[in-house]
Amino acid sequence: MVNRDKIGLGTVQFGLPYGISNKHGQTAKEEVVKILDTAKSYNIKVLDSASAYGSSEDVLGQNELSYFKMVSKFMPPSKEEGISVQLNQSLKKLGLKSFYGYLAHRPMDIIDHPEHWEELQRFKVEAKVVKIGFSLNELLELERLLGKGYYPDLVQVPYNYFDRRFETVIKELKSRGCEIHTRSAFLQGLFFMNPHELDEFFDEVKPLIAQLHEKLPLNGALLKFVLDKPFIDRVIIGVEDESQLLQNIESLENAPDLPELENKIADDILIPSKWPI
Repeated sequence: MVNRDKIGLGTVQFGLPYGISNKHGQTAKEEVVKILDTAKSYNIKVLDSASAYGSSEDVLGQNELSYFKMVSKFMPPSKEEGISVQLNQSLKKLGLKSFYGYLAHRPMDIIDHPEHWEELQRFKVEAKVVKIGFSLNELLELERLLGKGYYPDLVQVPYNYFDRRFETVIKELKSRGCEIHTRSAFLQGLFFMNPHELDEFFDEVKPLIAQLHEKLPLNGALLKFVLDKPFIDRVIIGVEDESQLLQNIESLENAPDLPELENKIADDILIPSKWPI
């Protein structure tokens, strides 16, 4: 049986219209209440947010969140305001006294400003944060941070059927006690798109996406692929509404295994920020 307890809930859709396959825009506040209730009923404990997710933290703060382990992220601070300003603003919006995890959304900034890492360490001493670390997009970022001796308690990285760029290094971090969260199991919805309707930019993966569409339920197969990895602690998924969350959870019941991927996919396709708008 797939360990669905490893699912965590991403909340960017609560504050912004997000994702290539999103047809409904930002999730309504009433729907957020339903999503959180359903998450609790399925023992989903981790919520993932960020100060950069539009009004997400304001919307979440209108709910009782004490059940959840809350992970948030901060942007590089200005000279006038340290990270603590963002931390305290986020906690206030959410109605919380502390975060389970607090991650650098732009972690390269820490290499230029080692005092920011010291500030994060102080948050742990002050019991405002349990674990500190990084949200990462590219492998080179993590390699540079580790090379400078910045070893995190928690990292969040993209990982899915196409994208295993971080696999070796997160296995190493896991062995050192770091908690591993992954996102982008559905590659922002790219796996569900009709390959014939995709831009020519995606030509190299159109046949692979077409083959994946034969694996039903596809959302269950893609989720199972990541949830089954013993070196991954939490798989963060975003949903637009309660029914989508239920579909994803229930899809795990009969989810097929995916075939071993022999192709190495180009980074431009693995990193959504490089996609043509």
